[in-house]
Amino acid sequence: MSVPLPQGGIGIANLPNQKHKIVAKKGAHFTVMVVGESGLGKTTLINTLFSTELSAPKDYTRRHVKQLDKLTEVEILKAELEEKGFRVKLTVIDTPGFGDYVNNRDSWAPIVDFIDDQHELYMRQEQQPQRENKIDLRVHACLFFIRPTGHTLKPLDIEIMKRLGTRVNLIPVIAKADTLTQGDLLKFKTRIREVIRVQGIRIYQPPIEPDDEAAAEHARALADAMPFSIIGSTEDVETPDHRVVKGRKYLWGVAEVENEAHCDFRKLRALLIRTHMLDLISTTEELHYENYRQQQMETRKPGDSKPKRVDNPKFKEEEEALRKRFTEQVKAEEARFRQWEQHLIAERDRLNKDLETAHSAIKQLEAELDGLQAGYGRGSQRR
Repeated sequence: MSVPLPQGGIGIANLPNQKHKIVAKKGAHFTVMVVGESGLGKTTLINTLFSTELSAPKDYTRRHVKQLDKLTEVEILKAELEEKGFRVKLTVIDTPGFGDYVNNRDSWAPIVDFIDDQHELYMRQEQQPQRENKIDLRVHACLFFIRPTGHTLKPLDIEIMKRLGTRVNLIPVIAKADTLTQGDLLKFKTRIREVIRVQGIRIYQPPIEPDDEAAAEHARALADAMPFSIIGSTEDVETPDHRVVKGRKYLWGVAEVENEAHCDFRKLRALLIRTHMLDLISTTEELHYENYRQQQMETRKPGDSKPKRVDNPKFKEEEEALRKRFTEQVKAEEARFRQWEQHLIAERDRLNKDLETAHSAIKQLEAELDGLQAGYGRGSQRR
């Protein structure tokens, strides 16, 4: 029932201001994961997004040493950013080694394990009597870097994007977009969107606010721009019209990081920081973490300190793969058995025919023998 309030109000309209003060006092904790092959500019993009050198550029001359391990690593970088008195504790999860080998089978396992393990760690901490100093490394946004081939997604990309999309806010980006022409880039984006649709890959969708037309239009523009085409650069370069911008200089001109005619960097930054950071955080809390927590609560027995192998989502995928492989092997064995059975039936029919032929020959020989014996008997009687 709606109760009418005095004309001057009682002050509940100030609740948004109170919320703002609480958030401003506490600050925010934001975790971004970057996934993609080496050399796609993941570190450069993060440094460009947050206008700080969170990590030095990687030394790829020593990459052959890591090739012997053939493992995807997980690196954690932390920084505290402050702007106009508001603090954000930023955590960046890098995944060096992913997709860098000839055989990349199961190279996504450490990435998926890390995301699931953070949900599990946070859930355990919530169950403790003292919960003041919880460690929270749940991933709020995962930037998946796509190599700018101009063709389509690779099978490895599709496989890990399917696994990530059910666990985290997945945001696909096309790295080094300045290596493609605008026409090729548009075609590439269209192909990627079609693969994402056909394969049922879940990616983050900015919420549409029905009461705010400007915000709704902005959210639709962000959704339409995915996958974001990105140019990352922390270097200042001078344009032909004597402007100093962040970008990359070529013989044909300058590719500007913040020029929307050149790439979608500003849209990505708006999504991650300016307009949807809190939605990414709340979606992680209310959707992805809750899905994991609910699944564990439904399947875990009271007193269990950790999930059983069959109850964990990552092991369910392995179980499904094993079940599929087992079914295929059973079908193959059944086909082989049917083939062997048909061969036996054919062999039996052949032997039966041979046996009938032998019986006919024996009968014929017996008849001939009887004829000879009868002739021999008549000859003896004459003598």
